[in-house]
Amino acid sequence: MESNQISLSDSDKRAILRAADEIIAQGGRTLLAKILKGSREKKVLQLELNKCPSYGYFRSETLKMILEKVDWMIDHDFLDIEYSGKLPMIVFTERGWMIESDLRADELLSEWNKWLTEGKMSPDMNYLKDRNRKMIFLFLEKVGETRDRKYIPFLREWEKIEYKKVKARIRETITLLESNEPADDQSAQQRKVSIDQALEGEAPQDLLLKCWECGDRFIFTVGEQQFYKQKGFDYPKRCDKCREKRDLKYW
Repeated sequence: MESNQISLSDSDKRAILRAADEIIAQGGRTLLAKILKGSREKKVLQLELNKCPSYGYFRSETLKMILEKVDWMIDHDFLDIEYSGKLPMIVFTERGWMIESDLRADELLSEWNKWLTEGKMSPDMNYLKDRNRKMIFLFLEKVGETRDRKYIPFLREWEKIEYKKVKARIRETITLLESNEPADDQSAQQRKVSIDQALEGEAPQDLLLKCWECGDRFIFTVGEQQFYKQKGFDYPKRCDKCREKRDLKYW
């Protein structure tokens, strides 16, 4: 299946990003595909990747088909590959992290709602410490947007163990929930628009590069970009003619 023939729903994209979050900068394309396949491979189970919400999301598909979906996500600017030594690791692009951080913030809020339903009022909040700061601030923003005082006990427990900047933001959120200010969903609506736009992705396209040797412009095709990325090569600095001259020089 060609990458341009693949069609992924927004739910598919979110599922792939959620699985990727478990192994960011620690695993590659194949491991990501195995999570989405629902593999019972020893490494997957040892790392407890079977606990990921997206585990087995594409259970009915072959590993090859899932890898093609992962590559589509890379080609369309949701994920990228960075090399750790010779090992290619999956990382988020800015677009991918925008979508994933929004999803993770929603997960945190859902967890709080579950605790409230269960009557769990004094949980250990250390699980929120040292998390991605931007995602944590987004979570607090979403809590504040609810204008619901039921979250205040959790916020107060969390405030006790946090660092100065996060503590200040928690205090602001508590003050907002304690106020009688009406809910303002404008920021939530703007965020939804941004997420919807990000989910559209960016179709891969040929690049026009400038040769360091002769100064001429040359086309660096999508196919070449994919090959270079998979091999961990830097983008070419010379056009084909100058590369050929350089190669002949060293023969």
